[in-house]
Amino acid sequence: MALHRIIKRLGIHREIENVIGIGLTMMAGIGLVALSMVVMLRVTPGADALAREDLAFALSVVLLGLLIMVTRRNAVSQVVGFMSLENGLVLAATGAKGMPLVVEISVAFSVLIAFIVIGIFLFRIRERFDSVDVQALDRFRGERR
Repeated sequence: MALHRIIKRLGIHREIENVIGIGLTMMAGIGLVALSMVVMLRVTPGADALAREDLAFALSVVLLGLLIMVTRRNAVSQVVGFMSLENGLVLAATGAKGMPLVVEISVAFSVLIAFIVIGIFLFRIRERFDSVDVQALDRFRGERR
């Protein structure tokens, strides 16, 4: 809800601007999910089956969040990837035995603080460059594409 509110206030259009094509991104995502399943099932052979699958799912969410951050040009889409990455870490932490409630609450608080900080940065980027497209930052640094 917070990101949706930020998008409305920034007046961002709904198109998704990719660095690479959608098909290649989908194939990379499928590969990352398969990689996380293989790695996690090989690393944790003695663990409970449900815990192994939960950790594999959490690793795939983290890797897909990183993929979103790398393959999107819009800063808001990159923030969605960052939040996905953080949700994967929280999922991995809650899947582990002995995760105290205090730590879970502190993680939720850090997500709230991250939304506030990211919102401030996005408004600053829009003020400075009249866009939240990351290519505008590259042009500002003198890089040409």
